[in-house]
Amino acid sequence: MNTQTLEQMKQLRLYGMQRAFDSSLSPHSISYTNDELVAYLIQSEWDDRQNRKIERLTRIARFRYNAVMEAIDFDASRGLDKNQIQRLANCDFIKQKQNILITGSTGVGKSYIASAIGHQACSLGYKVIYYNANKLFTILKTSKADGSYLKQINKLEKQDLLILDDFGLKALDAINRHALMEIIEDRHGEHSIIIASQLPVEAWHEIIGEQTIADAILDRLVHNAHRIEIKGESMRKKMKNNH
Repeated sequence: MNTQTLEQMKQLRLYGMQRAFDSSLSPHSISYTNDELVAYLIQSEWDDRQNRKIERLTRIARFRYNAVMEAIDFDASRGLDKNQIQRLANCDFIKQKQNILITGSTGVGKSYIASAIGHQACSLGYKVIYYNANKLFTILKTSKADGSYLKQINKLEKQDLLILDDFGLKALDAINRHALMEIIEDRHGEHSIIIASQLPVEAWHEIIGEQTIADAILDRLVHNAHRIEIKGESMRKKMKNNH
């Protein structure tokens, strides 16, 4: 009978429950009362589904780094506010539809912090997508040519959190400027965005170009944004020197 029950659980895709029931049959298992056993099976199924959901969200996000909040280096030379980072880790900024702007010179760990917050958001069940800014603009340009632009824009719009990394490595042309305007417009007051850039926010105006559009984009981005400015030398250089 137990074999049949296990098989039925498998067919119903109750994988967490199936594993838990199987382990409860072992001679070394705790002896449960009926209600404890039901609670144990339900909890196991719940946990299994949560874990698979987080794995799926993390896979779809395509982060650059497998980053975790616990591994962020709060060395005084980096000028990071530990309380601020920990507050952002609870992802309330996503509920409040706020943005995060991370700036600092090359290699100081901007992408790592952006990815760590993104991973945290996935673990809380939010839909996240990570892009290198130049790659995203290339994809959008190509999609304009092959007619899939709207599909791409809709995909971005559905994300609770969009992470744009390495923003501002090159100035935007008219097509990219309008694409960025559309993305920011869609997300403004609806969803959050994290932008990481080597350039200070004051220099973004020039990178975006065309004053009216740059004003409109920055006005929407900056007005409810948390700012993280990382100081200090390149973490990559530091790690090399330590080896």
